[in-house]
Amino acid sequence: MEMDNATNATNSPMAGATKKRMVVTGASSGIGFAIAKQLLAEGHEVIGLSRSAPDLDHARFTWCAADLGDTAAIAGLAQRMGAVDGLVHAAGFMKTARLGELDEASGEAMWRLHVAAASALADALVPAMREGGRIVLIGSRVSGGAAGRSQYAAVKAAMVGMARSWAIELAPRGITVNVVSPAATATPMLNDPKRTSSAPVMPPIGRYVTVEEVASMVAYLLGPQAGAITGQQIMICGGSSL
Repeated sequence: MEMDNATNATNSPMAGATKKRMVVTGASSGIGFAIAKQLLAEGHEVIGLSRSAPDLDHARFTWCAADLGDTAAIAGLAQRMGAVDGLVHAAGFMKTARLGELDEASGEAMWRLHVAAASALADALVPAMREGGRIVLIGSRVSGGAAGRSQYAAVKAAMVGMARSWAIELAPRGITVNVVSPAATATPMLNDPKRTSSAPVMPPIGRYVTVEEVASMVAYLLGPQAGAITGQQIMICGGSSL
């Protein structure tokens, strides 16, 4: 689809007080894909950003090919979207390594995608974001630290500090900013060879977190009932943080 279709959709009957235009990154798989489906099921319009096309055919879904590691291109991409009501940054990847084996290029790539891309998207979208808008960043329980995952933990911890700072700035406009931080979640990332030095840990509940559980929390934070929740990191960890 052309991005112009998403902009024109603001004139459709769905663009009412309760149906919103949401941008979701990483929409082709895993948590981002589940969030996009959840928001569509709730009647919202979704603009999905990802490098590969998601298997998602819906009248209110617009896909835009985007390499979010190229942060210089994000401002132009956001301009084509027009005004939106919410941003969910779910794109990400993990590469693990212990001290003595850290790879600088991997650390920089994770920073660009998790933090710099989120910053560039928010910087471009928030000025035109409607009052009462919502921003949700997908973090990780690992933000508190984990052996073999120091670079990943660092970018996710930075994401929390960034979100809390935005929350203070945007509170007067009624725009909330939160981080949803899952523990090991049943996505393709669990089997990603880039994390061989740090295997996923089964949460105490005896199973991995599901993408639907994460998507439901994100959808709640994007909704009107969550207007007083801002600047928070919400763990979905199955007891892993206990």
